[in-house]
Amino acid sequence: MNLIDKFNKLNKPKFISIFGNIFEKTEWIAERCYESKPYNNLNDLISKMMEIFENTKKERHLEILNSHPDLAVEKKLTDDSKNEQKNANLNQCTNEEFMEFKKLNEEYKKKFNFPFIIAVKGKNKKEILNSFRQRIANNINSEFEEAKKQVKKIASLRLGEIIK
Repeated sequence: MNLIDKFNKLNKPKFISIFGNIFEKTEWIAERCYESKPYNNLNDLISKMMEIFENTKKERHLEILNSHPDLAVEKKLTDDSKNEQKNANLNQCTNEEFMEFKKLNEEYKKKFNFPFIIAVKGKNKKEILNSFRQRIANNINSEFEEAKKQVKKIASLRLGEIIK
């Protein structure tokens, strides 16, 4: 039995347990995907998840953005976020780096009303901090779009981990 057949045969609780955190703490997207089964192939499943995210209202996008943790300073993380931040060494910041992340997180959230979001996979602390410093200067509309783009990138990476 191939992978898509296995996913199509899952009951709802099991499907949600596998796909419920593709979009950080956003099980409702996985629930909507479950209701659209069966899928012909993995691309159909991935496309459906992205379509649901793309076609949601701005208020729901903001909820999704705000479900993401602050980088390097958040203590309560999902397993996915914990592993992603750990792999970027965000759990090993110097005191100076930690203080800069803390300051940037606070300023960013005050300006945009959602946390800074970046797909950290394959990036190091320096690259993440540089991106943070640059993006905090963006206007609200361009940063909202960039944050959504980063959420989709994170979701794609998480889906890739599940289907490999």
